[in-house]
Amino acid sequence: QVQLVESGGGLVQAGDSLRLSCAASRRTFSRYAMGWFRQASGKEREFVSAISGSGSSTDYADSVKGRFTISRDNAKNTVYLQMNSLKPEDTAVYYCAARPYSYLSGSSYPSSFDYWGQGTQVTVSS
Repeated sequence: QVQLVESGGGLVQAGDSLRLSCAASRRTFSRYAMGWFRQASGKEREFVSAISGSGSSTDYADSVKGRFTISRDNAKNTVYLQMNSLKPEDTAVYYCAARPYSYLSGSSYPSSFDYWGQGTQVTVSS
């Protein structure tokens, strides 16, 4: 089992930045690929970004490329999502997810992740 706890959400204005954090309970954190997904009100959960266990490979949704950066600190069992140039359409609940293998193949699908955090709300006003 892996417990995931997100933090860092909030209310910001368009163009602002936020950094989300996700702390994991698992000591073998580096063996887990990590992902960020988001779900806006009335919409399905969608892929945002993912990172391999070592941190050497990353993937992004087209809608956030060039604005968001995913990273991880395996010594701290934490994954981050730096979000810059935020837009109102980025408003959603953001979820951290983990799966017990380190590569990214198929990581854009929520069903490929086994563990989920409780989510953190990000609201971007225009």
